[in-house]
Amino acid sequence: MSIQLSGSGLTIEDIEAVARQGEKVELTEEARARILGCRAFIEERIAAGEIMYGVNTGIGEFSEVVLDAQQTRDFQRYLIYNHAAGIGEPVREDHVRAAMLLRANVHANGHSACRLQITETLIAMLNAGVTPVVCEKGSVGASGDLAPMSQIALLMMGEGEAFYQGRRMPGHEALDAAGIPIPGLEARDGLATINGSNLLTAIGALAVYDAERWLKQAEIAAAMSLEALKANMKPYDERLHRLRGFSGAVVSASNIRRIIEGSDLLSGKEKVRVQDAYSMRSTPQVIGAARDQLRWTRSQIEIEANGVGDNPIFLPEDEIVLTGANFQGTPVSLPIDSLGAAITMICVLSERRLNRLTNPALSAGLPPFLTNKAGLFSGLMLSQYTADMQIVEQKILSAPAFIQSIPAAADQEDFVSMGMNSSLKTRKILDAACGVLGIELMAAAQALDFRSFTPGRGTRVAHAAVRKHVDFLDIDRPLHKDHNVMLDVVSSCEILSAVEDELGELSS
Repeated sequence: MSIQLSGSGLTIEDIEAVARQGEKVELTEEARARILGCRAFIEERIAAGEIMYGVNTGIGEFSEVVLDAQQTRDFQRYLIYNHAAGIGEPVREDHVRAAMLLRANVHANGHSACRLQITETLIAMLNAGVTPVVCEKGSVGASGDLAPMSQIALLMMGEGEAFYQGRRMPGHEALDAAGIPIPGLEARDGLATINGSNLLTAIGALAVYDAERWLKQAEIAAAMSLEALKANMKPYDERLHRLRGFSGAVVSASNIRRIIEGSDLLSGKEKVRVQDAYSMRSTPQVIGAARDQLRWTRSQIEIEANGVGDNPIFLPEDEIVLTGANFQGTPVSLPIDSLGAAITMICVLSERRLNRLTNPALSAGLPPFLTNKAGLFSGLMLSQYTADMQIVEQKILSAPAFIQSIPAAADQEDFVSMGMNSSLKTRKILDAACGVLGIELMAAAQALDFRSFTPGRGTRVAHAAVRKHVDFLDIDRPLHKDHNVMLDVVSSCEILSAVEDELGELSS
């Protein structure tokens, strides 16, 4: 069933389905009528000679420059040329597809005043799999993502480049091969295509989707390590967390308890310490805090996904044109930045459990570095190095971008969100997090193989899922292959799927 674009109700799951799964998109009849009505409104104003920002004036510092009829038409082309000023490698196709979807949903609200053909072309490209080539860097996240969105807009003129059926080709060739007419750009069409924080929001939306699943895997890894370290499980009693009141901690404790259900640690057969170190007993509070933060990030992104992020904004029912700053990326860059820092925090906690697994002074009887022949073999000693390096990278990337404004456009744009930096670095933090968690999962599986007690149902399934890809480390071998395999396993959510097949869906 296709995703119905109406300007409201678009969810992160919808965005993921279109961006990655190729779900088809349709514009609702109500949205179509709103777009047509708004366009009729602006055309009347243009015919009457009314001065409107970005329609028959320049933009930014040139907003006071009034354009004549011919210049108004030419301006759309030059606007896109000038702003298609990015640099770097192409943005991932799923991110660009998500940005196109979000831009079309802005139009569906009926306040952008572009022609219907512009919105229909965005949707046709999504449905046909035509993805514009967009440079990764260039947006400052205010006036929207002007540079990258302009590379999308180039295709509206039959220019630029696109990926289509696995090939990179000139934009007009991709559109022709897909049977999509080139709409051209008329008054207002250019700015209506580029003037929103759509790409940074798109990257953030898909990061939220992935982070929600990564958090569950962080709880699986924690459960495995806790069992391997013979943890006291009283700190995971749901009643404890309900008394404090943070919903994220309640969820996290519940998930970990479900994974460990059936373990000898819960039956009293195994002796445990009276009280464990913070890295073992604070996991629900830490992952729970990240869950609470992630819930806010999701909310902010879904508000943005269904809002009118544009300038100016046209209100046909009130017969008025309002200029403002609804393109400003800060409402999403701040929560996206915060999400990256929260993921880093959980990785720091993961590494501390990894340290306890490998350090014989802290591991409750496990062999040094999880090898039987310490000295001859080094076991997982260097795995900790690899985790540490990635976490330092994450810490560096966790410095907030939303406070890093550099004024531009002759100080007309004197505060910007730098939200593209927020999204790009949060994506990198999350990618590294899969590597960090993969190493903890690998170490926890190795440690469990040295234990003789019966672990929980979920722990057993997770252990088996790791062992499908990484063998027990009996004799030292190059570990880079295991590390990279586990990174891919975590990224694919294979372990999560196995555990949820056994236990049912873990709570979010």
